[in-house]
Amino acid sequence: MPRYEFDRAYLERLIAGDPDTERHFTSYFGDLLMLKLRSRFRSREQIDDARQETFARVFNSLRRKEGVKSPEALGAFVNSVCNNVVFEMYRSGARAQPLEDEFDAADERQPSAEASVAAGEDRERVRAALVGLPPKERELLTWLFFEERDKDQICRDLNIDRDYLRVLLHRAKNRFRERFTQESTE
Repeated sequence: MPRYEFDRAYLERLIAGDPDTERHFTSYFGDLLMLKLRSRFRSREQIDDARQETFARVFNSLRRKEGVKSPEALGAFVNSVCNNVVFEMYRSGARAQPLEDEFDAADERQPSAEASVAAGEDRERVRAALVGLPPKERELLTWLFFEERDKDQICRDLNIDRDYLRVLLHRAKNRFRERFTQESTE
């Protein structure tokens, strides 16, 4: 293989696609890239892929006149392109790694999707059963179970004693239970 100087003429021959210059370029930088990539990848296939991708990007960039402006910067340019390729391969490899089995386990702190759907359906049935109650019973159950008001405060608001509240609550619960059962079977 002939020895070349990395000068303006070499760079112009490389841009023009001279086969001997390209062979020299890939041989010279291929060995350097091999040393660099062996420390970063485990498999021969990954090393070859990274080398080929580096050369493809360098040649593409040179031919679009976006790459190297001065021949002295050719080595640094090849190195930086190679670094970018390595980082991209790391990122794409990291995305493709399957999660370990322990990551597939359900999070016990969160309800499962099935439990969430069932809870949503139950909420809808409760709402429908409440809507079907007389307004005073609906209001009583809402105050007691949803707003968690104090029973003494409810007695003062309704101007009744605790014994009568117990009777009203018993009736409202029974009527709600009937409506809820009815909603479940429909």
